[in-house]
Amino acid sequence: MEERRRSKRTEMSSTLMVKRLDQGDMREVSIDIVDVSPNGVGFLCKEVLSIGAVYESKLRIWTHEVLHAFLQIVRIEMKGDSYTYGAVFIGMSESDAARIRVYQTINDDEKP
Repeated sequence: MEERRRSKRTEMSSTLMVKRLDQGDMREVSIDIVDVSPNGVGFLCKEVLSIGAVYESKLRIWTHEVLHAFLQIVRIEMKGDSYTYGAVFIGMSESDAARIRVYQTINDDEKP
């Protein structure tokens, strides 16, 4: 299968809290990140999120900093009792994207 992603994806242990913006839904949903890149994030969630919807997020990264970003859901798959989502970052600052690239570089250097 041909790779369609614009950036390399890296696994990351973290959680994300999301709030849907376009319907005033202010509940927070916990998710488990599968992989992340400067362009987007893949994650697992038991809640039903809408494809095409934009969510406000707070991504806790490996340094324990919290990156504020907006996510647009572009892919949904059912896996067991939860959903796997793919989302692209919308308007992520270059400094936050650089933090993710630094993590990828460090993570790659640690692999045998």
